[in-house]
Amino acid sequence: MSMTPAACAPPSSSARPLDTRSPFVRLTELLAGVEPARAPINLSIGEPQHPIPPFVKDALVADIASLGRYPAGKGTDAFRTAAAAWLTRRYDLPRPVDPASELLVLCGTREGLFLGALAAKRWVAEKRGREVGRPAVLVPNPFYAAYPAGGTAADCELVYMPAVQGHGFLPDLDALDEALLARTVAFYIASPVNPQGAVADLDYLSRLLALARRHGFLVFADECYSEIYTRDAPPGILQAAGADFSNAVVFQSLSKRSNLPGLRVGFAAGDAAFLAKFLDLRNVAAPQVPVVAQTVAAAAYADEEHVEENRRRYARKFDLADQIVGDRYGYRRPAGGFYLWLDVAALGGSEAVTLRLWREAGVRVLPGRYIARDQADGSNPGADYIRIAMVQDEETTAEALHRLVAVLG
Repeated sequence: MSMTPAACAPPSSSARPLDTRSPFVRLTELLAGVEPARAPINLSIGEPQHPIPPFVKDALVADIASLGRYPAGKGTDAFRTAAAAWLTRRYDLPRPVDPASELLVLCGTREGLFLGALAAKRWVAEKRGREVGRPAVLVPNPFYAAYPAGGTAADCELVYMPAVQGHGFLPDLDALDEALLARTVAFYIASPVNPQGAVADLDYLSRLLALARRHGFLVFADECYSEIYTRDAPPGILQAAGADFSNAVVFQSLSKRSNLPGLRVGFAAGDAAFLAKFLDLRNVAAPQVPVVAQTVAAAAYADEEHVEENRRRYARKFDLADQIVGDRYGYRRPAGGFYLWLDVAALGGSEAVTLRLWREAGVRVLPGRYIARDQADGSNPGADYIRIAMVQDEETTAEALHRLVAVLG
């Protein structure tokens, strides 16, 4: 896998004007007017296509009358209890998560990750009680678009931390200087990582949380891919926190775990003091989550059978990638998540290869450049890669991978 200058670049604000549009809008423009030579296969969007769990329909029907009343902003007791119990079981925590004070329902993780930055800026300022320069939000590069969107809305300086192969596709904590950390309000981290599939171990998460507590900022851990993994279940930020969840906030959803991206239910859990402030903001600025959706979600968090079957489906598709892609394009089976992150530097880079795959193979992928930002030195950690979402059925996935190899060689 090629190494770019970003492998040793320090975290920095981007020095160039940013294209802040959705990566999928940019992809549509890139491919506009180009007719594919073969029937299209869409592997660009991380939208699970596996079957919806069988209990969902019954749960919806059973609580349909709840649509006649407004939901509480913090979530129903039943949902918060189910989600807190799942967190405690899943991560073998030293004490249970308190559903009353340490967990809030979200309308999917995206709105929580976005609004979290606004709440973090205010909460950290009150806690520090002093000004230490312009507030900063630290974002891995590549990233999920909600992270920098939240930092921008909060009027914070966005600092992009290259997450490249040389550092295990995780931000280099040793590259963060004291002056920057002193004015940081939120540090976004995803594990398993979207798109590279890396997993942060407990040592890494513990080091990060120690920095957060020393400097008074929040760790926002996006763990929505936590239940899709190759071998070992990924650890979480609350495990690293021990019995004290201060400065740690985990964001979870059912989109990937339970194949329910349209349900729009997730949660934030962790630091009770921050979540109280976060609830104040959400009560006036965020969408409420329908009670019936929370009823479905509570049932989903109480069931692991469908999650295990989901994991087996992804494993079989990665078996196909092992066989069809092999060692081409720097492919290595990821530790978690459901993406391939393929190095196409030798073939012209992310945009050129994306265009070629669409034109010649009808395979729609996402250029890595569109989910990353140029660093101050001009390098872009995603420019040499394409992201492939392994969300289709096995037959369709195999067909797409065969086409890809036939075109790229």
